[in-house]
Amino acid sequence: MGIPYGDFWGHRGFTHSLVFAALLAGVIMIVGFRSGVPELGRIPLLSYLFLATASHGVLDAMTNGGFGVAFFSPFDTSRYFLPWRPIRVSPLSFGRFFSSQGYLILQNELLWIWLPAGLFALLVLMLRHERIVANRVT
Repeated sequence: MGIPYGDFWGHRGFTHSLVFAALLAGVIMIVGFRSGVPELGRIPLLSYLFLATASHGVLDAMTNGGFGVAFFSPFDTSRYFLPWRPIRVSPLSFGRFFSSQGYLILQNELLWIWLPAGLFALLVLMLRHERIVANRVT
């Protein structure tokens, strides 16, 4: 889109900030979930949407490349990385993504992102199932 990487609107800039995560969560709540979700209050849903959006910036701050993440934008546009950075940075070009290097990056993301996310989702499903079964018994 012609926006320089390190600019306010550049990659990992304002759109990766905590303020943006809060704004996006609020907009999604207003547009998509005005009356909430059955069995889940508005505040837990808003918190979930915020955490889901903010987690993208946190994962980007765990990569081994780029300029870091502007977590506190627009108040502070400094870019940050986390001290632990096991995730390989993904190439931004289509051609380099579908290469042998891209394949290694996908393997790395499988290990550090998709496997933990899948295990967490499985844990949540198991806990929900256990709660549903317990509620039927009582």
